[in-house]
Amino acid sequence: MPETTETAPAKVPRAATRPPRTTRRPSPRRRGPSLLRRLTPWFFLAAPLALLVTFTYVPVANMIFYSFTDWDGVSPDRNLTGFDNYRQIFTRPELFRVFFVSFYYLAASAVQIVIALYFATVLSFDLRFRNFFKGILFFPYLVNGVAIGFVFLYFFQDGGTLDSVLSWFGAGSDHAWLGDPTSANTSLAGVSVWRFTGLNFVLFLGAIQSIPAELYEAAQLDGATRWQQFRHIIAPSIRPVVSLSVILAISGSLSVFEIPYIMTGGATGTSTFVIQTVKLAFQFNKTGLASAAAVVLLLIILLVTWIQRRLVPDEKVDLV
Repeated sequence: MPETTETAPAKVPRAATRPPRTTRRPSPRRRGPSLLRRLTPWFFLAAPLALLVTFTYVPVANMIFYSFTDWDGVSPDRNLTGFDNYRQIFTRPELFRVFFVSFYYLAASAVQIVIALYFATVLSFDLRFRNFFKGILFFPYLVNGVAIGFVFLYFFQDGGTLDSVLSWFGAGSDHAWLGDPTSANTSLAGVSVWRFTGLNFVLFLGAIQSIPAELYEAAQLDGATRWQQFRHIIAPSIRPVVSLSVILAISGSLSVFEIPYIMTGGATGTSTFVIQTVKLAFQFNKTGLASAAAVVLLLIILLVTWIQRRLVPDEKVDLV
């Protein structure tokens, strides 16, 4: 029987089994944002930036320039006097003495922060009529400062509302509440406590209500008291808001104006730095000296704020 030889199948080239390649077109490069797209945010910012520069930075620059002149606010002549206006502010006792009046309002600010923090903590828990008490605490801040000044002017006058209420308890007196510097400044500072406690109350209440409820539930399961919840949960969480309130209190105590201006006009030793500045500019026509006083007040507020931020820096609080 003849032998048959098996022939191996011929190998097909590997390239022949592949489907033909399709030529891909190179993808176009992603172009960066167009010029119009880059300028769109600036179009929206143009109006507020223009208002900010026009009504903030330009007046501040003019005020700094006027502080180096003897301008009276009316005459077109503005003679440069160098640092003479600043020297008068720090060397004339009657000009610098008004800074001590700010200590009354600074003490009042500390009192209102404590009161606001207390009521914000208490009303953050589930209590009856808490919304009613929230409205009572915040209402004085909504009233115009001029109206508050006139109301309390009759409240503190001789034989007024305060004397009548005290007479009901047998403690009536003929003391003139706005007649001497100590009682007048104390009374005016008390009015500021009544008015601005609501602002700090709202700030503290909003910060407290932003704390997760799970933390309170876990604390209650562990048997924590209200004081322990405040000390270990509430106080660390609202530290940035308390720091903000302290900054507002310091700057506000240095720039008090409307309440003492309406109630006493700066008489009987109640003149604040802002009242004195206004009188220098519009009553004595010393706009250059008043501008220097305004610059000094601005620098003091910035310095105090910087020191406070350095001593008590903001720390990130994460309790969860």
